[in-house]
Amino acid sequence: MSPERPEEPAGGGGPSDGQARLWVTETLAAAARGADAPERVPGALCAACLRLLPISGSSVSISGGKGIRVTWCASDRVAARLAELQYTVGDGPCQSALDRGAPVVASDLTGGPDARRWPIFAYEAVALGVRAVFSLPLGVNGAAVGTLDLYSESVGGLTERDMRTALWVRDAVTFALMSLQAAGPEAAEVDTEDEVASWMAASEADHTEVYQAVGMVMVQLDLDPEQALDRLRARAYAEGRTVSQVAREVLARRLRFQVEREPQADDDGDRRD
Repeated sequence: MSPERPEEPAGGGGPSDGQARLWVTETLAAAARGADAPERVPGALCAACLRLLPISGSSVSISGGKGIRVTWCASDRVAARLAELQYTVGDGPCQSALDRGAPVVASDLTGGPDARRWPIFAYEAVALGVRAVFSLPLGVNGAAVGTLDLYSESVGGLTERDMRTALWVRDAVTFALMSLQAAGPEAAEVDTEDEVASWMAASEADHTEVYQAVGMVMVQLDLDPEQALDRLRARAYAEGRTVSQVAREVLARRLRFQVEREPQADDDGDRRD
């Protein structure tokens, strides 16, 4: 059972920061304890965000470096699709938050500056029913290792109070990720190896598949890693698939990228394909 939101003081002004932060911590802890299997804990944490904030969904993405990113958890299909969309097009609030190492608020994707800043992402997000996105980088000492991405089906930003809550949630998720990474090599000693593996296995598998596919595309097209990843992204976006799905096609050798040939000229000077 989730802890109840702190009551408003008789004099108004809302609960103290200490009370509110304790509520956030207890709500996330209750969500983790309530998961019926270790691999469901990340999803439970994402779902708990909806009880803490006036949002429609949330996701957590982990950055693998060199533009490679995977979704660690999502509260619903739209949140998962939104996270994958940003990775596929290589743009959006999530990527901006990673680059800046600071929260990014897109309060209206239907028009105005936000829609112009990320035109492709905004168009696709609105088609999914998303109107606003808030991305907060995860990490310590200015080094972002991923993002907490929140979305709303309504236009509008977060209040100052809600932004503080979102930052506390971000801190808690960052701590969870850092704890998992720190526990990795020593997991067997505390009998949590299976739990750690089940939480991270899918993310690591996706990382590996994309890395390997990028390497194959580099060889096929004689490109550098960034260019090869861009080709994977472009193919995924054009076909309405995820980058991971296209990567698996490349690894299975069902898809091979070929160098586009320049049109050649006939003897009379006309160009032919």
